[in-house]
Order: sequence, then structure tokens, then C-alpha cells
Amino acid sequence: MLDAAPLSALRTLFGDRLSVSAAVLTEHAQSESLVSAGLPDAVVFPRTTDEVAALARWSTAHRVPLIGWGAGTSLEGHALAVAGGVVVDFREMAAVLEIRPEDRLVRVQPGLTREALNHELRTTGLMFPVDPGANASIGGMAATRASGTTAVRYGTMRDNVRGLEVVLTGGEVIRTGSGAPKSAAGYDLTALLVGSEGTLGLITELTLKLHGQPEAVMTAVAAFPSVAAAVDCVIATMQMGLTPARIEFLDVETVSACNAYSGLSLPPSPQLLVEFHGHPEALAEDVTRFRALAADHGAEGLDWAEKQEDRTRLWAARHAAYRAILASRPGAKAVVTDVCVPISALAQAVEETRADIAASGIPGPILGHVGDGNFHAILMVDPSRPDEAATAKTLAKRMAERSLRLGGTITGEHGVGFGKLGLMAAEHGAAWQVMGALKAALDPLNLMNPGKLVPGQA
Repeated sequence: MLDAAPLSALRTLFGDRLSVSAAVLTEHAQSESLVSAGLPDAVVFPRTTDEVAALARWSTAHRVPLIGWGAGTSLEGHALAVAGGVVVDFREMAAVLEIRPEDRLVRVQPGLTREALNHELRTTGLMFPVDPGANASIGGMAATRASGTTAVRYGTMRDNVRGLEVVLTGGEVIRTGSGAPKSAAGYDLTALLVGSEGTLGLITELTLKLHGQPEAVMTAVAAFPSVAAAVDCVIATMQMGLTPARIEFLDVETVSACNAYSGLSLPPSPQLLVEFHGHPEALAEDVTRFRALAADHGAEGLDWAEKQEDRTRLWAARHAAYRAILASRPGAKAVVTDVCVPISALAQAVEETRADIAASGIPGPILGHVGDGNFHAILMVDPSRPDEAATAKTLAKRMAERSLRLGGTITGEHGVGFGKLGLMAAEHGAAWQVMGALKAALDPLNLMNPGKLVPGQA
């Protein structure tokens, strides 16, 4: 709990945009998964960079941690107050500041969500393509280096953030990057801060790369006789140089959950959802080539959704898959984990993970953005059964270890937070200590989102 003097100083800065009410604190102590922590001491709602800088000066003076909060959709506890402190909720910093169509750039505040951004861009012929599924905030997406269903074609946040404005500990405001398509001028601080999970500073503005809205879009759903056949089709698609905008895998359990939850009628078989973007003639060629590949791998049906409403319905169902899976076991909580492997190792990683889950006795549907080797397991547990939670965490650890053995990473897009902190040394070795040294240099008092990502934070 904050002492009276620091709390009074904080109230002077924020007035009624400071909250210590139980309801607001509880709202900011929730996670989308089983990862949990205690309540923060307070929540503030800044409106300007100057206010965030003043907050950082207050934080340093009173030695109180700051934890950035966007939409609260992260899965590894990134925005939870593991050491108390003040949550900085950016919902009131949600403006589009500048659109530069000729440069394909946009400047935004961090609380803006990706859906709101694309709504603002709808008349420009441009779009921001990074789509993690949840309607996440742009600042949170940058902080966690998010990706999602479209990463296979358009890249992740790492590829689509050109510059940042960031408030460092102590209140210093820096700008990184520029509007230029490339630069050789010094350390790439933008790349360092994208994915730093708020441990180095608070993002208050972003310059993003935009892409042209596609002339034509084709979406297909294909049923396969086995998981191996579906995954092998993905591998062949990528090795042939096809560039789908999205290529998503759903196992049988996920398909059943989506059918029940979203009113679909997909066959009870492993499925691929594939989408191609481009010029109509090039698109037709890609569709023809993929149709042949799918047939070669035993696809039992390839249904193309050309109408916007049909495509929207399919992708809405895919984005609702997490909620659909939870609904398939009422009352369950989920340990949600992801890994990413080289595309050549994808089939082995998925099959071994499926075997592990099947032997565990708890349900764990698998789905994912398999076009870039990334897949997820939704490990559902009864919250009243500690043994199930322990089993799920063991499964998640084995998934990560398997991914490393196959040349991959412990997380392709969910990030580390404190949920995967114990796995970082295995992936990075001595390089993890370098990350800790960077943290110590930029945040010597450990006030920016402590307890996450770097050594000495467990």
C-alpha cells in the first residue's frame, strides 16, 4: 500500500484519474490465462506524454514501480503487478496523431487498439496488418512484440514499428527511429524497445508502417485426414514459395469447439484456414497451386469463401477459438502456451506435443499460425484441482524444451512476462545476462515493470 505522502503527490498529478478502488485494482490484476499476481497499489490514467514523464519522476522519487497496461490481453502476466506499484492504464491516450499516406506511415498513441486504427484507415487504401486475434492496444502489441495470423506475409510488430517515443525511468523522454525506410545511424533502439515488455520504459507514441489494402482476397478452409497431412501441406506451401496472408491450423478438438461456439459446420477433421491477398490474376495462380498441394496431401474438401461476409465469419470463429475452447469445459481456466520452430521441424513438434497432451489426462487443443512455425496449446484445468494445474505447467515446459531441442524458441508471440521467466536461461545462455545488464543500465532502480523478462526478476 502507498504511504500517505506519495499517494497525495500522485493525486496532485492525476486528480480523479487516479484510482485505488477495489474494483479498479481487481480489474488490473486479471490475466487472460492461469498466470496470476497480487493487486497493484493504484491505477492512473494519463492523457499526455508530459503526465507520463511526471509520473516517472514521481516513481523515482518514491521508489514505486510502474507497470504499463494496454488492453490487458497478454497471456504471461506481462501487465500484472508482481511487486506492487502503480499500473499505468493508457486507455485515454488512444488517438491517431498523423496519417502520412504517401509514406505509408501513421503516428498513434499507445492506447489505440488495432481495430480502431484500421477503422480510421479505412478510406485511405491502407491498413495495419498485425493481427494477434485479440483487439489489443498498439502500445501493448509493440511492448510484447506481438504477431498473429498475418505474420507469415506482413511480419510481426518488429517489422512494422518504425519509431517510438518512450519515457524512461526518472522521466527522460526519448525518440527512436525515424520516418525513413532504413537507417545505419547507431544502435537500433526501436528494435530493443519493441519486445522489452515495459521493462525499459513506457511507450507514449508509435510510428507504424502501413500496407496497401489488397485488391482481392480469397479464403479457403480445407479438411485433412490427419494432423501430419495438414502440417505437411503447410510445409510444402511455404517451401514452394507461396505467400499466403494467413495459414492457420486447427486440430479436431479445436474444430469441435468452434463448431459448437460459433455455429460452424466444419468436418470433424484437422483443418487449415488459408487466405491469399493480391492482384486478381496473381491470386488466381496462388489459389490454383494451393488447391493442387492440398489435394496431394489428402484434403477432403477445399471450400473457398469469396464473399466478405463468409470470410469475416470464418476469421471471427478463428479469433473466438480461445473462448470456444474454454466453453467446451465449463468452469475451466487455461494455461495458454506457444512455441515456434523452424518450418522443417513443425510436424515433429506438433505430433510430439499431441502425444504428450493425450497422455496427460487433461484436454489441450492445439491451433496456431503454422505458416511461420508457431502453434499454441490451450491446456484446460479445473481451478479447484492443483494437480491439473501442475500437469499443465509441466506440459508447457516440455513444449518449450522440445522447441529448443528442434532449434526453435520458447515463445513465438506470447512473450515472457513472468510466466516463462524460468525458461529464458535455457534459450539464451549468457546472452540473457546481457539483457539483464541493459535493464540495469537503463533502469538501475528496477522500477519499470519489475519481475519480468530479465535475470534476477524471479
